[in-house]
Parts: sequence; structure tokens; C-alpha cells
Amino acid sequence: MSAKSISTNQPSSERKKLVWWPALAILIAIASGLAWFKFKPNTPSTNKLAMDAFEPTVENKKPAPGPAPSGMVWIPGGEFSMGCADPTADLCGGTETMFDARPIHRVYVDGFWMDDHEVTNAEYAAFVDATGYITIAEQTPKAEDFPGAPPENLVAGAVIFTPTPEPVPLNNHFQWWRYEHGANWRHPDGPKSSIEGRENFPAVHIAYEDALAYCQWAGKRLPTEAEWEFAARGGKSGNMYTWGSEFKPDGKHQANTFQGVFPVTDAAEDGFAGIAPIKQFPANPYGLYDVTGNVWEWCSDWYRYDYFETLAKSGKVTRNPQGPETPFDPVEPSERKRIHRGGSFLCVDQYCSRYIVGSRGKGEHSTGTNHVGFRCVK
Repeated sequence: MSAKSISTNQPSSERKKLVWWPALAILIAIASGLAWFKFKPNTPSTNKLAMDAFEPTVENKKPAPGPAPSGMVWIPGGEFSMGCADPTADLCGGTETMFDARPIHRVYVDGFWMDDHEVTNAEYAAFVDATGYITIAEQTPKAEDFPGAPPENLVAGAVIFTPTPEPVPLNNHFQWWRYEHGANWRHPDGPKSSIEGRENFPAVHIAYEDALAYCQWAGKRLPTEAEWEFAARGGKSGNMYTWGSEFKPDGKHQANTFQGVFPVTDAAEDGFAGIAPIKQFPANPYGLYDVTGNVWEWCSDWYRYDYFETLAKSGKVTRNPQGPETPFDPVEPSERKRIHRGGSFLCVDQYCSRYIVGSRGKGEHSTGTNHVGFRCVK
């Protein structure tokens, strides 16, 4: 396995930069960063194809093939409108046009089983106990892979969100991230922390290949981006959120996100400052918990900013899309990134509102942070 930097939904780079330039590591490991959102491709077709029209979801009528595996629910599949309308007119303070989540286009997926919750620390620990697997964040960089690096910099670790003492401009990610030696899924907040008493929290600091290894052990796989969005929408069409189009129906929070002034203090108006245990909010219509907020979730697709445009140009309903053959992020064209979906406990309209269903995240495939996890399908 390669050793890469810890990053998600933002510009990322080789772990070599973590070894040589710790300050730069914090920048490249920003969470749900705006830098890539501000990029707008200079392609007239993007605007020409962009549309806000959703058509009804048509679910498959075929019943589940048998009893549900433990902890999983049946997602019937069918045809639906995939993608996200430009939300800037609907969100107070929202600044993202989410060009990479448009145009809205028709997709068909077959039925499948899906975990009703994100993989927990207890579940990941069972996998590690059974296999002896070592995650990327736990691996010490090898001197031969980083010639000339000072020995004291060759240490395992990960990037952790760190609130600032007062409001700061949101264009400087150095201010709220730190690279922490000894941070990993066992020690999510640094070497002095542990998962004791947090067995029911999502496992974090999980890179794509760490998630894939768990799936293979469990006899499952990661969802495609299309499967994930179909499941998250719960059979509904065009909603801004997985539960509807009002963020707090009847004044009640429906997901674990960030409240207050980012990145100073999470006011915990939803009941949680930071990450939450699983199943603390209502499930969506398919019985899935936490498909919005809490932690980002890996999908199997490579990230390519213009992939939806490519599908829409065909003029056909795309069946069971597997994502582009190769990744491409115009902000960092040399980085190989996979899709993240669902947003995290750090999402907030004033900075990143990609908990909106249909919107997209991304992360370098060999990296993770303390707000990235996953769930499986089969």
C-alpha cells in the first residue's frame, strides 16, 4: 500500500509533504475545503447543460431476494434523477454553486443491500482483531520512500480538526487543522485519546483502501456513487436533504452538522459537538441512519469533476454507472481521488453545505481524516 497524506474533500498531496512540510500538510488536509469548490471549469457546456429539473423516482417493484443480513436494509433500486441543483439561492450564507454535481441526469441502479449505519469502532476492531490489519495512518513512513527526510519526521499520524479561539477568515485552512503524531482510528483525537466508551461511534481516519479491506473481510463492498445517492434519497425526488427540503422541520435537527461560528465553536444545537454515535437521528425512508452529516462516506467511484456532464451528454438513462475510468480534479490533476458522500459534523452553510443530497465530496484514495468513515453494500 502506498503511504499518502491524510485528506478529504479538498486538495491533497503526497504524504512526503507531511514528512517535509508539516504546515503544508495541514493545508492539504483541509476538511470539505472551499479551494476546489471555487474552481469553475471554463466550459460553456457546463452552463448549457445545467438544469434544476428533477423527474419522479421510479422504484423497482421486485421484492428483496431474502431475509435481510444483520444490520442491513434492502434498497430496491430503480430510475431516478441524480445530482444537485445550484443551492446558492436557497441557503442563507451558502456560497457553493456545486458545479461538479450538475447537470441533473437520469440513472438506473439495480437493487442491493446496504448497511443501515456507518461502520463503527467496534465493528472495525473486530475486523482488525481477526486479520491483524494495519491502517495507513498507523504505518510509519519508510526512509527509503522519503530520501533525505529527517528521521524525527518519519512518524505515523493523521490530521485532526482544531477549533480556532476566535473567528478567522475562511480562506486559510492552516488555522484549524493540525497533523498529530499517533492519531489514527484507535486514537481519533490524538495519541492520548482512545475509542473506549466510543464503540458505537463511526470508525474514522479510514483511508479508501482501509475501508476496502474491511469490506472484503465482511463479504461486502463499497457502494457506487449512484447507489449511494439512490439509497440516500429514500425513493423521493428533488429534495434538498435526505428527509425533505426544510433543514429543521418543526424546529428539530435531523442530522449531526456544525452549528455556531465555524471554525470556532460547534454550538451543539443538534445535541453533539463533534462526532456523534450512530443512530442518533431519524432514519431516512429506506431505514438508513446518518446518510447526512456525522462523517463522510467513501464510494467506489473515482472522482472526476465533469463526470455528470459526460453522462448527461449521452441523452440516455445510465444503467448502474461505475464512475469514470480515471480520476481528475482540476485543482490537483496529479492526485487520484475517490468520491465521498453525505457531509460530516463539520458541514455548515457558511463554509461547506455538502450535506445536501446530490452534492459530492472527494478525497485522495489513500488518505483519511477524523471525519471520514464508510458503510458497505452487497
